[in-house]
Amino acid sequence: MALPLALAGQDVIGQARTGTGKTYAFGVPMLQLVGKPRKNRKKPRGLVLVPTRELALQVTEDLVLASGKLGSRILTVYGGRAYEPQIEALKSGVDVIVGTPGRLLDLIKQKHLDLGQVTMLVLDEADRMLDLGFLPDIERIIKIVPEKRQTMLFSATMPGEIVALSRRYLTRPTNVRAENVTAEAEPTTLTTQFVYRTHRMDKIEILARLLQSTGNGLTMVFCETKRACDMVSEQLHGKGFAVAAVHGDLGQGQREQALRAFRNGKINVLVATDVAARGIDIDDVTHVVNYDCPQDDKTYVHRIGRTGRAGRTGVAVTFVEWTELTRWKVINNALGLSFAEPVETYSSSPHLYTDLDIPEGTRGVLPRASRSRAGLEAEEIEDLGETGRTRSRDRADRRGRSEREERRERPARTRERRRTRGGRLQDADTAAEAVEQQAAPTAEASDPDSATVEPAAGRRSRRGANGAALSDALAEIGPAVSESDVPPTAATTYEDAADDIEADDDAIAGPLPARRPEPERIIPPSPFVVVFKSPDLATDDDDLAPSAAAERVQHQQQRRRSNRPQPRRTR
Repeated sequence: MALPLALAGQDVIGQARTGTGKTYAFGVPMLQLVGKPRKNRKKPRGLVLVPTRELALQVTEDLVLASGKLGSRILTVYGGRAYEPQIEALKSGVDVIVGTPGRLLDLIKQKHLDLGQVTMLVLDEADRMLDLGFLPDIERIIKIVPEKRQTMLFSATMPGEIVALSRRYLTRPTNVRAENVTAEAEPTTLTTQFVYRTHRMDKIEILARLLQSTGNGLTMVFCETKRACDMVSEQLHGKGFAVAAVHGDLGQGQREQALRAFRNGKINVLVATDVAARGIDIDDVTHVVNYDCPQDDKTYVHRIGRTGRAGRTGVAVTFVEWTELTRWKVINNALGLSFAEPVETYSSSPHLYTDLDIPEGTRGVLPRASRSRAGLEAEEIEDLGETGRTRSRDRADRRGRSEREERRERPARTRERRRTRGGRLQDADTAAEAVEQQAAPTAEASDPDSATVEPAAGRRSRRGANGAALSDALAEIGPAVSESDVPPTAATTYEDAADDIEADDDAIAGPLPARRPEPERIIPPSPFVVVFKSPDLATDDDDLAPSAAAERVQHQQQRRRSNRPQPRRTR
């Protein structure tokens, strides 16, 4: 229905449930309008705005497939990868650009992209772009695009913001719906839905048993946060499942690697946030699991829309915790479902095995005989010149483990002690002579009348060149100046000499001058013994100070004397 209107150049608002092929509704008219590429035409004439990188890649694949005979030059522009390949493609010339708003504005600001010749503008999944906060960027891009153009807007749902946007920027648009008025909120009838009230600590066990159900193919598991994605994927990987995660903290190369491995069947479980809930078309997705309860009815519709596409059947399972019952009741009432009171379910509940066709005796760990998929490591990661870094927790842990294993395999370093003399290396012969002379002290060192302390020949202590120079100077001067007249240095004090003796495990040749005797230390037998006493400075002529009791008695006596009646004097 949209093709005749679009080919006629009219503005169109397309509304249809997910999986009905909205991409070709605007892709075929755009390719027909652009026509075959020309050498003298390098600026794009068609522009498609999408909310996520994964959706941009998928739309590009569909447009490339549709333009097989025309050979149109189609470029995907999105963040997370290097600018240079995209800039080179723009310089060579493109016909259609499919991209996200952020990277498009960056290229426009750098003056690498000119949208002055765009004749058709398409907003795909417009409601999702509004949810992600892209409305200001979309308005900036629309102002850059020429006013005389054809604008088409496609979305699975039609909230009030989309209606206001269409009234502002579309010219007498024709609203095309692929079904009745209330169909935008209804999930596909080919998807069998189950809703269970579960406990947070038991959800991973229920999921592990669900993945072993009869007829289970590819499964998408949706979580609310990036950390929950990492946690679920890590636990499933430990239980033997071929699993990968897709969320915003991963590099673009890793996200594309996970999606390619999922499409190729190298993994059968994809754990993702809502970044993969829109527009991702993957064949043979048999099960969709809402590990966390969706925020609203639209998110629920788009999540379970990943299965049961294009006439296929699928199973959608939703876990609802006790704290999420109120939110789920709102979703249930909005969609008119019959799960207002979800059944309390555990990993050992009999109805779980019956509903999902799980074989009896299935455990929470995948048997080794069933681990036949190659896994994420079998899919090579493409070097995209990413602008960000990998911040995934589980992959960082794997990288850390591999680095630790490499360090263990390195050979141990062997440390070889070398003898030095005055800061210079000694050869083997000199070292042997030093050992012999160290064992036999010299005559000069053994002479008690010698006034100087000279080290044995061929041997130096750690006092270094300063100590050796001081000893040579004292030997030249003779007995006129003794070593005691020279102030001690950092290398000639008794403490340093003792440290050198202990460090080198050698004995200094010759007697050292006698040390000053240390003061005698008082070691009390008990910690309560008084060791120090204040000196008594009183003399025999000093009067002793009265005690407090004596002063009190003296004061009372004085008061009594003062209170006695005085005798009268008589003449």
